[in-house]
Amino acid sequence: MEPSPHILVVDDEREIREPLAKYLVKNGLRASIAAGATDARKEIKTSAIDLVVLDIMMPGEDGLSLCRYLRETTDIPVILLTAMAEDTDRVVGLEIGADDYLTKPFNPRELLARIRAVLRRANAVPHSREAAAGERLKFGGWVLDLDRRELVDGDGVAAPLSTAEFKLLAAFLRRPGIVLSREQLLDLTSGRGADVFDRTIDNQVSRLRRKIEADPKNPVLVKTVWGGGYMFAVDVGEAP
Repeated sequence: MEPSPHILVVDDEREIREPLAKYLVKNGLRASIAAGATDARKEIKTSAIDLVVLDIMMPGEDGLSLCRYLRETTDIPVILLTAMAEDTDRVVGLEIGADDYLTKPFNPRELLARIRAVLRRANAVPHSREAAAGERLKFGGWVLDLDRRELVDGDGVAAPLSTAEFKLLAAFLRRPGIVLSREQLLDLTSGRGADVFDRTIDNQVSRLRRKIEADPKNPVLVKTVWGGGYMFAVDVGEAP
């Protein structure tokens, strides 16, 4: 029997995080709590976390910064908790890859439903290889530095990548040889809460191919799998 999904609740308000964790446990999930980003980072490193419920407005490092860190280093889904009036934070959160959001005050039952929906989507996405700190990945004459978000060719010349192109390339490099549907790529790069469509992925793939393929019209790195999506078709290794 597989263990229940492990949820990390990150909120600086004790009267929110502790009752919410108890409610999740009462409804069949495992739950841990963190009062801020520092405690959350420690918990993520030491425990197998399946989803993070993350408050945006926290003292010290805020939720947006922690969400950005999670998106760059892990595949852990994130649901943001936002203040009712903070539309800008909600939009920024979705842009950097949060999977969903809920405004405070919220109904715990609705949050539970959203957690289960996000976990269902996440379980449909193939797991990636773990990204180590400072990792640099090599492929087809290129090297991508995941920390610096820098792509260089064999001569050390940098090729600028937009945020969307970087996220898409990183998603491919962490899952070489695996066919990824457009929906899965949306989950990995944008989060399903974002106002994007399948065609967005096609456009991003086209732009990425123009950056990394010798002949974008006859790609050998990012292959189209008709009826399936896209696949990164060359070996990926660690660069020194």
